[in-house]
Amino acid sequence: MSYALLRPFLFGIEPEQAHDTTLKLLEKAHKSHSLGFVYSRQSLPTQCMGLHFDNPVGLAAGLDKNGEYIDALAALGFGFIEIGTVTPKPQAGNDKPRMFRLKDARAIINRMGFNNEGVDNLIANVKRAKYQGNLGINIGKNAVTPVENAAEDYVYCLERVYPYASYITVNISSPNTKNLRNLQSGSALTELLDTIKNTHTRLATDYGFYVPMVLKVAPDLDDTQIEYIAQQLIDFDIDGLIATNTTLSRVGVEDLPHGDEAGGLSGRPVSHMSTQVLSQFARHLQGQVPIIGVGGIDSGDKAVQKLQAGASMVQLYSGMVYQGPRLIQECVEAIAGFWDLQG
Repeated sequence: MSYALLRPFLFGIEPEQAHDTTLKLLEKAHKSHSLGFVYSRQSLPTQCMGLHFDNPVGLAAGLDKNGEYIDALAALGFGFIEIGTVTPKPQAGNDKPRMFRLKDARAIINRMGFNNEGVDNLIANVKRAKYQGNLGINIGKNAVTPVENAAEDYVYCLERVYPYASYITVNISSPNTKNLRNLQSGSALTELLDTIKNTHTRLATDYGFYVPMVLKVAPDLDDTQIEYIAQQLIDFDIDGLIATNTTLSRVGVEDLPHGDEAGGLSGRPVSHMSTQVLSQFARHLQGQVPIIGVGGIDSGDKAVQKLQAGASMVQLYSGMVYQGPRLIQECVEAIAGFWDLQG
């Protein structure tokens, strides 16, 4: 069964139900080898953050929040998988409905709110997985934790996931946890990174191996904020940047059904904004911190645009909802062609 045949059924049911159904079908496909949308991993060796990747096209966080489907998702051909966002304690997230398709714009609005089963559950799932590739674990804070105490939640998760992750993403950019994005600015960011980096350094010494740490930021940043964050990344020796998360902007979707829903907008409408922010970060970072580009990638050309703007690798999520798993192969092939032209 191809994704093209499956998509009308999935688009005929509520988006969050379609999300859950897709993952269950994928798990069944992986175990039985009976469905035709499972592919071998595409090869395009890539070095980034001191790690070797089979290819530079990864899965963005949010699709598999609890790490329940790692092996099945890896079978689609990703060069790396990022799971989460995970929080110290389980939490239900925001009230339903909380995910909306904007089909005409090839977009999604979500206000999930870090719904997950907690970090201990995620670790148990990671231990069961057979996947041998690079696994990113995305960490956040619980909704009930005051933002001024956010560092405690990040440290709690960091300490627990450290031995199980290939890299760890500090997510301070979701628009769906109250005041979380305040951590991207000024002294709040400096204090958070100082606390987290001290813990990170201690863990590297305690375990005897180094796990890269990256920061995930929003696209809703002006150049002053971008310059400040970039300098903080350099000052604290952060290993990478993921640009970007979803946007609060509704430019281009204001008049569409569900266009006025609260939450983060992802998919095609965020592509240009995300790439612009990525380009601004690249200008300030000057190659000192590698960037993973994410946001609005729904074709190979869009993946290449991220690299042209300064990214080293890319991640997919919403684009796959509309394009299906073949988007992974399309992006790998487009990037391979771009690199060939670059010599």
